Amino acid sequence: MPLPANDYVATSWEDLQKLLFQDTWDSGLGRFRSPFVYRGSRSRHFQLNTSLQRLGGKYYELENHLLRNFRKYAHDTTQTIQAASTWDWLALAQHHGLPTRLLDWTYSPYVALHFATDDLEAYHEDGIIWALNYVKAAEHLPPSLRQALRKEGSNVFTSELLQPLSKNLSELEALQETPYVMFLEPPSLDARIVHQYALFSLMSTAQSVLHDWLTERPELYFRIVIPAKLKWEVRDKLDQANITERVLLPGLGGLSRWLHRHYSPRGGQDSGFIDDSEMR
Repeated sequence: MPLPANDYVATSWEDLQKLLFQDTWDSGLGRFRSPFVYRGSRSRHFQLNTSLQRLGGKYYELENHLLRNFRKYAHDTTQTIQAASTWDWLALAQHHGLPTRLLDWTYSPYVALHFATDDLEAYHEDGIIWALNYVKAAEHLPPSLRQALRKEGSNVFTSELLQPLSKNLSELEALQETPYVMFLEPPSLDARIVHQYALFSLMSTAQSVLHDWLTERPELYFRIVIPAKLKWEVRDKLDQANITERVLLPGLGGLSRWLHRHYSPRGGQDSGFIDDSEMR
């Protein structure tokens, strides 16, 4: 079966570098400044479904209940809650594993590569890197959101920038009849978000699937298939470049994950401790 036009297969580590950094030259700035954000998955068959959508059933009816109860009971924890808006709360909830309509992305292609190769149990499968042009995607935003970004000189939102324009998810959907995607930079809740160079995609409706939305707009993205036979080389070179769980997941948990994976023999690994929760 032929690959879709937007899919590339990396044939080597060197070829992978060319594919990751394609179309990143900004002639206006005279610099290599990528307009893409990246997302890595261990399997090429994974689609861009949110953790909320993966609940199944009438998940879209549960979204407000989930967030409301998260806000209600989070105040009873010992953690200091500094969320000041719906968007802060969404980021905080996503960060701690609550099913939301957010998807994790990164500005770093190497961080995306890490999440495509961190699970030794999936080394029999081809991995995938999604590259989405967030600059062009912003052209599909409602006029009020586009104007706010232009005034700010930005292509992505922070909670402070978004809050005056839309205070909650219902208002976000009401801004435009046709679905759209926006990107939201989370507050620096902890070192993990900072080290992963992270941001979130956010569809204007809970039912909208980003994968389907992009399929209708092929000019906004490309994908890189990482063949299973290439994963070991990619993984070893990422480790040498210090792109590891120890760095990206600061703390004893990340350190243990790195050491477990790093010292696992090639073939017959027992690596079931890693799941896909770190890039949801």
